Amino acid sequence: MVKKKRYPVIFTTVQGAVLVEVPDLEILTEGSDYDDAVRMARDAIGLKGISLEDAGMEVPEASDLQGIDPARGAFAEDGEGVVSLVDIDFTEYRNKKFSNF
Repeated sequence: MVKKKRYPVIFTTVQGAVLVEVPDLEILTEGSDYDDAVRMARDAIGLKGISLEDAGMEVPEASDLQGIDPARGAFAEDGEGVVSLVDIDFTEYRNKKFSNF
């Protein structure tokens, strides 16, 4: 089970927010700015990944960065998207988020 992964993410800036899509995991979220958008993406990826693991399912592999076309993204009609990688360590994320339970 690979615990560290990097997923391509499409970031689309609109007035007052940065829309976020993680195509490999079918995640849509947003942030107030790029820093917040990266945090939101990482949090959503972490939650989805550990939810899949806890359900006994495999966490999908990340697509190749060059294979992601922002013009085909969920928010393509809202503005021009850019693609970047967001990394996650699922073990670290689980320990950080759920160590108090």
